[in-house]
Amino acid sequence: MALNPFFLQGSPGEQRLIQELINEQLKIYGVEVTYIPRKFVRTQTIIEEVQSSKFDDNFLLEAYVNTYEGYGGSGDILTKFGMSLRDELTLVISKERFEDFIAPFLEDADDNEIVVSSRPREGDIIYFPLGQRLFEVKFVEHEQPFYQLGKTYVYELKCELFEYEDEVLDTSIQEVDSVLQDVGYIVDLQLFSTGSQATATPSISSGYVRKIFLNNDGYGYTSTPTIGITSAPDGGTNATAVAITTSANGIYSVKEILLTNAGAGYTVTPTITITGGGGVGAAATCEIITDKNGVISVQITDGGVGYSTVPNVSVSLPSLSPQIPASLKAVVSAAGTISAIRIEDAGAGFSTTPTITIGAASTVGVGTFWLNEIITGSRSGSQARVKSWDKDTNVLRIGITTGSFYPGEIIVGSKSNAVYSLKGSGITTSFKDKYEQNDEIEEEADMIIDFTESNPFGNY
Repeated sequence: MALNPFFLQGSPGEQRLIQELINEQLKIYGVEVTYIPRKFVRTQTIIEEVQSSKFDDNFLLEAYVNTYEGYGGSGDILTKFGMSLRDELTLVISKERFEDFIAPFLEDADDNEIVVSSRPREGDIIYFPLGQRLFEVKFVEHEQPFYQLGKTYVYELKCELFEYEDEVLDTSIQEVDSVLQDVGYIVDLQLFSTGSQATATPSISSGYVRKIFLNNDGYGYTSTPTIGITSAPDGGTNATAVAITTSANGIYSVKEILLTNAGAGYTVTPTITITGGGGVGAAATCEIITDKNGVISVQITDGGVGYSTVPNVSVSLPSLSPQIPASLKAVVSAAGTISAIRIEDAGAGFSTTPTITIGAASTVGVGTFWLNEIITGSRSGSQARVKSWDKDTNVLRIGITTGSFYPGEIIVGSKSNAVYSLKGSGITTSFKDKYEQNDEIEEEADMIIDFTESNPFGNY
């Protein structure tokens, strides 16, 4: 044996004493930080680069601040792209405390999410409460002090200020999660809680096309065909119409033809032509009324908001005989408003302008969205995470979106079950950084050099 067996290089009792003294010193002179392990959500297996990650666990841990004179690193630097914060922090934590109180919980996690659970890992983040900042672990030193009495007792974590890259931070600690509320790619959704009912005003006249009858629906249409109606006599108003197609067993045909304007002044039944659309065989005729008034057009006075389905449109009954009721159909835009009303039957016998009543819009707007919960668009299926919710202005700030939300669709919270509608033009996007000044620098640069020229540095 090379070593003298009568002199021990640290007995288990001595090693235990040093570990307990270190633990006690950290509890007395340390700072209570929040250790947040990084979990891999998706990796690219070619070179194992991380595509996305999340932070949804938290562990309170005492740590000694080695950089006691302040943050290390280069500090705050003004670069050509704005302010750059390069603060660093060195923390010392107990090896025993980590292995006894954090490692067992990490061992139960999916191996694909947490590869190493026995020690702190590079990439994990630490919330430093004194500065209310997040730091990312860049290197873990486990051999300093160097094997006192034959053992190591602490981990030294060398950290840099965390740079956000669309990671999910959902620790359920408001103080921690709110640090990244206004950082990254931000989308603001203007929601509304109650829909408003649309209104419309009709016009009446005589000598109009009362209704178009579809005699043959045709077949083989790949797009909507064009409807032609022969012109009205001089002084009259030409009738116009659109085709509505449908499919059966993969074959498209014309379902119906609706009037967008019934025209006025017709004395002879016009001819209906159906052209284009790639199909053949569709044919239609129409009926005109020359001695009575019918609904020839409808003007939208207020498109309303919050329409997720097509509402019913009713028209007050005519007063003169023969009383033929008018029948109208509404068109709902992607923004959830009524964009047009088409005429299925113009009716007959109106002595005065009738009253049009459009069905009520959807009533939504309940609940309060939760920070970091997932929201889903009812039509688009797009998802995102909530960054903030302003109940007074109904502005929902989201991030980490998986697609584009449709104007007018219903937005539903997965945990809060909050339900609101998205306003038609209520989507704004921006990139938020507390210290970025790219726009200001670009505006100042444009005042010096005209970049609209092909060569701003020469004469051509």
